[in-house]
Amino acid sequence: MHMTNFYRHQWRHLAWGLALVLGSVSTASGRVDHQRPGKLSLRARDEAARKGNAKMDVIVRFRRAPGAAENMLVQGFGGNVRRQLRESSRWMSLRLPASVVARLADHPNVEFVASDPPMSASMDVARVAADAAPAEVPESAYKGAGVTIAMIDTGVALHPDIQTLVAAPDFVAGVQVIPPLGGSPVPDPNPALSVDPMGHGTHVAGIMVGNGSHSTGGKLAGIAPLANLVSVRALDGTGHGQASDVLAGLQWIQDHKTEYGIRVVNLSLGHPISESLATDPLVQAVDSLWDAGVVVVCAAGNTGRSGLVTITSPCNSRKVITVGATNDHKTTDISDDTMTTYSSRGPTAIDLVAKPDLVAPGNRIVSTLSAGSYLDTLFPDRRVAGDDSQPGVFEYTEMSGTSMSTPIVTGTVALMLEQDPTLNPATVKARLMLSARKPMFGSPFLNGAGLLDILGALRATGNVADAPSPLVMPDQATGLVAFENTGVLWANDQFSLMALWSGVVWADPTQYAQPIVWTSGELIPDGELIPNGELIPDSELLPDGELIPDAVGVDWSNTALWSAPVLAPEVSPLPLILPLSTGFQDP
Repeated sequence: MHMTNFYRHQWRHLAWGLALVLGSVSTASGRVDHQRPGKLSLRARDEAARKGNAKMDVIVRFRRAPGAAENMLVQGFGGNVRRQLRESSRWMSLRLPASVVARLADHPNVEFVASDPPMSASMDVARVAADAAPAEVPESAYKGAGVTIAMIDTGVALHPDIQTLVAAPDFVAGVQVIPPLGGSPVPDPNPALSVDPMGHGTHVAGIMVGNGSHSTGGKLAGIAPLANLVSVRALDGTGHGQASDVLAGLQWIQDHKTEYGIRVVNLSLGHPISESLATDPLVQAVDSLWDAGVVVVCAAGNTGRSGLVTITSPCNSRKVITVGATNDHKTTDISDDTMTTYSSRGPTAIDLVAKPDLVAPGNRIVSTLSAGSYLDTLFPDRRVAGDDSQPGVFEYTEMSGTSMSTPIVTGTVALMLEQDPTLNPATVKARLMLSARKPMFGSPFLNGAGLLDILGALRATGNVADAPSPLVMPDQATGLVAFENTGVLWANDQFSLMALWSGVVWADPTQYAQPIVWTSGELIPDGELIPNGELIPDSELLPDGELIPDAVGVDWSNTALWSAPVLAPEVSPLPLILPLSTGFQDP
């Protein structure tokens, strides 16, 4: 079937619209009305019921910064403090019997109890695909100088391409490695504590700040090679950690942002959404950083093969920049770019936030190698020799995932902040989305505002005070779907959703400045197909040999899509926070 006809068939019963709706939407309008979990998150409640008298980890928010009384309260419940996140924080990480969790939540000194889920970690061609500034234009002078990028990941190994590391706090081993500010890294007397035993963080770091010195002509340099780097290690040698470790890392960044000049944070990790924005500790932490003037860039996740509503936390924050992944097919011609099959898709579970915000190259990205690491040992065939004159010397490796697309955007943010240090996080996000190239494939729930355009972002203008991602509001009774109009929501018509999502066919262009605008019901303009005539490959062979068909369209008239079981999925007891790159990749 011709793809345009396919979409016309799939979408024939639906009109799309924009609606400025602030606050909650009643069930009469079709939006699922989830019951608030009270003082105990739904996930924590379910985990406690499952574990009985066994110990479980929770994150507790007290009504004040915990002191002696709160410590005695924990002891009285038979628990122990796993981590006091910081002296002024009201959050505390605890381990206590599951049978007493509900009683702890009921205590008047306790404001909320959330689960503490386990977490694990989630260039030359990619630079061109992302429209990096060529040498002949003035914008090519920007390399991130004067800007510090912080990352929370598996650590960063010593590598000749990474020469701007200024601090390396470690929440796994409990140490901190800090070389002289602006100087070269100082070898740690115990390298096992400061290197990257998994290999994920080193690869991510190289995409952002690698100088490409060990590659021919610097072809494998990162996006912002002169930016300083702070590596916050919160995931272990197999890429696992807990939400409280990441939360501690985020709070460390907030406490030290002025000291190190931290302006942007990269989070190439996440876990499935299991609770609302209002109660998710990680979302609250990234929102706090954002409000303090730090841009936060998050990987959307790698579960797109499971369909829609697969964005991970803390990417469900309305403030942060959520990044999906495209496949540049190892060519510099963007006309053959497609969405990767694995890039997670919106909207977000429970709160229905339209995500991702934009996409960037993330498939088979070559960057710095942590030699002998877990991923290096697992995938030796993906090692890459960067120096053409030394084909047997492998100092780089190839990885795929939204973990790889996210640091490309983070590096771009560093360039934008070098160009104009006065930019606030909202304006950075708005300019990235407006300047993104509108693709010929996918839909806003796959590719957001489009494909990152580095040069376009550096040339973009316009300012906003706030740039929350729009809410999605389905009406199950009529089959219609509404969105908040960003032009109204952000108080700047330049950034209307019609401009950000220009690939959508809007039915009434005279109403673009209004809170409500209807579309023709199609998300892809007639006749715009990717070169091979397919939206995405018909199937993808996963590493375990299971053939999974890819969906090429969505029938929005199926109101079961918005049912409570989909929006609040059952969460397994398996590790939840992932480094968002493992062994998978698209061709």
